[in-house]
Amino acid sequence: MSSFWSLWIIILTTITIVGITWILFANRKREQQPADKTTGHEYDGIQEYDNPLPAWWFYMFVITIVWGIGYLVLYPGMGNFPGILGWTQLDQHSREVAAADDKFRAMRDRYLALPVEEIAGDPVVRKMGMRMFANNCAQCHGADAKGSYGFPNLTDDDWIYGGDAATIKATLVNGRQAAMPAWGSILGDQGIAETTQYVLALNGRDTDSTMAAAGEKHFQTYCVACHGADAKGNPALGSPNLANGIWLYGGTEEQISHSLRAGRNGVMPAFKDTLSEDKIHILAAYVYGLNQ
Repeated sequence: MSSFWSLWIIILTTITIVGITWILFANRKREQQPADKTTGHEYDGIQEYDNPLPAWWFYMFVITIVWGIGYLVLYPGMGNFPGILGWTQLDQHSREVAAADDKFRAMRDRYLALPVEEIAGDPVVRKMGMRMFANNCAQCHGADAKGSYGFPNLTDDDWIYGGDAATIKATLVNGRQAAMPAWGSILGDQGIAETTQYVLALNGRDTDSTMAAAGEKHFQTYCVACHGADAKGNPALGSPNLANGIWLYGGTEEQISHSLRAGRNGVMPAFKDTLSEDKIHILAAYVYGLNQ
């Protein structure tokens, strides 16, 4: 926070506290008013008596003000002043996370010593893994892990980089960087249209046979290095299968054309710096078990 806004908050808060205190004491009435004295306000035959606040009520206001001042002295609240206790929510969160890690580390270490395939069906592992997935993965892959546009479905058998336990764990640890080159400047509009027809034909879709035949030549020249001669992909390169009707960025003619023309660059973040080894192991077991 800048010095200006810090000073602004300090001044505004101070004026508010002083103003409330002044209003409270300036309007305090100690003497009891005559029983029939009113403020002159009357609504639907109901009169407002001019009586002082009960003492307990007044002192409750005073205690609230004193408590608020004490809080602002002890804890953050007055601009950049950290409070004499030096408390921060980040420090408290770190301490609570560390305490939880210490509490459950022995259990997680026990699972870490076992293969991913063996613990994938364990109910405790499933429960812990589901929570980790919700906190770290659901933002992209969805709460049901079925993915969305640009984010793969983790519950089917179609794996871009491979679905064995070791590969899933490696993906979580190191992340993935996909790179589909843009072919628009090389193939031109006609070449993109022809290659699109060929990819559609691979999936049994109605196409222009002449254009698809021309597109096959483009495919064999530019695409087989990654996707293979049969277009079934290569997990070692992260190249998806183009012949099974499962599409990461959509399978319409327009979407396929756009992928060919502009390329695609997907990123899967690495969790090695944010999740411990035992947590990654449990999360890998959860993902592995999604399609078992």
